[in-house]
Amino acid sequence: MFVHLIVIGWLYVVVMMAVAEATNTTGTVLGAIFTFLLYGLVPMALVVYLMGTPGRRRALKQREAEAQEAARQAAAQKAAATAPTSTAVPPASDLPDQRSEAPADAVAPVRKEP
Repeated sequence: MFVHLIVIGWLYVVVMMAVAEATNTTGTVLGAIFTFLLYGLVPMALVVYLMGTPGRRRALKQREAEAQEAARQAAAQKAAATAPTSTAVPPASDLPDQRSEAPADAVAPVRKEP
């Protein structure tokens, strides 16, 4: 909300600068256009983009968490549908390891023959 006020205020100042450039006896309309673009639109677009980065990052993490939860629920439903009811062993998950660690001895070591 605060960023919007800054953007509106700065663009008002830049519009007034462009009007002054266009109406000055030595100014031109082309100079006013470049004043508006280079002092107004380009810097404010950059500021709005940079200030919106945390929000975009939060939204991306939220979408990833929702997709992961949907995959967990689908795997649980699949396991519940295929598992017999008499076993006490919990069903294996089809999801990858969530700890971000490589499993120990995933590939057997290969050595040269003597």
